[in-house]
Amino acid sequence: MDVSQEAEMLRNVPLFSGMSASELKLLAFTSQVNCFAPGEILMRQGDPADCAYVILEGEAEVLARTHAGEFVVATLGRNAVPGEIGVLTDAPRTATVRAKTPLRALRISPEVFLRLASSRPDRALHVMRQLSAHIANDLRALAALKEELSKAQAAAAQAATR
Repeated sequence: MDVSQEAEMLRNVPLFSGMSASELKLLAFTSQVNCFAPGEILMRQGDPADCAYVILEGEAEVLARTHAGEFVVATLGRNAVPGEIGVLTDAPRTATVRAKTPLRALRISPEVFLRLASSRPDRALHVMRQLSAHIANDLRALAALKEELSKAQAAAAQAATR
């Protein structure tokens, strides 16, 4: 796949949808294609955020680590951008991302990502809106999980009193 084809694929990524053709080509040109086998780690929870990825093909699992072990919290597919929040906040990874299927992803450096995300006020606003929607979805999912956990705990407590 050449830079033009990669740039065309990037046009379908919501985070980059407002970019011009030349900006998408620059993003594709300055990024590196990485391939991962099922089970391979793209990023590990707690590690420095040294890049973001755009999933071009395949699926990845997002894993959270708790005292009870790791569990899958989400599955990501084509056009997902794992790692973007860590790059924007310069914070350690909040989760581990592992290839679920054979995966091809574009690795984007923090410098390129930040330059493109902030080069124009309208683009910065677009990125903020996309990330806000992402966070809102995560908060809804967290609320649903908390509700399910409360129900499970209540059922377990009720079963224990019988």
